[in-house]
Amino acid sequence: MSFRHLLTITALVVTGLAASGMAQGQPAELPPPEGRPLLEVTGNIGQTNRGHVALLDRTLLETLPRHELATSTSVTDGVKHFEGFLMRDLLEWIGAEGDTVAAMALNDYLIEIPLQDFHAYDVLVADTMDGERLTPRDKGPLWIVYPRDQHRELQDIRYDYRWVWQLYRLEIR
Repeated sequence: MSFRHLLTITALVVTGLAASGMAQGQPAELPPPEGRPLLEVTGNIGQTNRGHVALLDRTLLETLPRHELATSTSVTDGVKHFEGFLMRDLLEWIGAEGDTVAAMALNDYLIEIPLQDFHAYDVLVADTMDGERLTPRDKGPLWIVYPRDQHRELQDIRYDYRWVWQLYRLEIR
């Protein structure tokens, strides 16, 4: 096999991995959930696993790269330590395209959030706070968390409304 032929094969493999998401450590396609779905994503998405919906259980969500964030909130005391995945990683994984995401909580709270937020800031979808897994009793199982202490502009009430706790559904518009 010639060196040129080997380079061509290598380029094809790398291109295929990047296109499939595997280069970023993400699954190539969206498998069905094995457990109870924690998050449902609908709307303008490219990856689904049940009809036109992406149903994501804890196992699927844990395949996304993990991140940590220490910040204060408007509904808790002091600085809290959150862990979860970046919203922009989730949106990229499911092939989301649009201008806004409608985020809905278990209590039917609904707010539209500009997708630009998730590209401008490291907005986390947290599943733990201070080392403890979030439950519906303490704003879980998923909570949209902004890095408010790292960006003065995020300490505005407009952004506080975007902190959706008990998150269970996203619709990409």
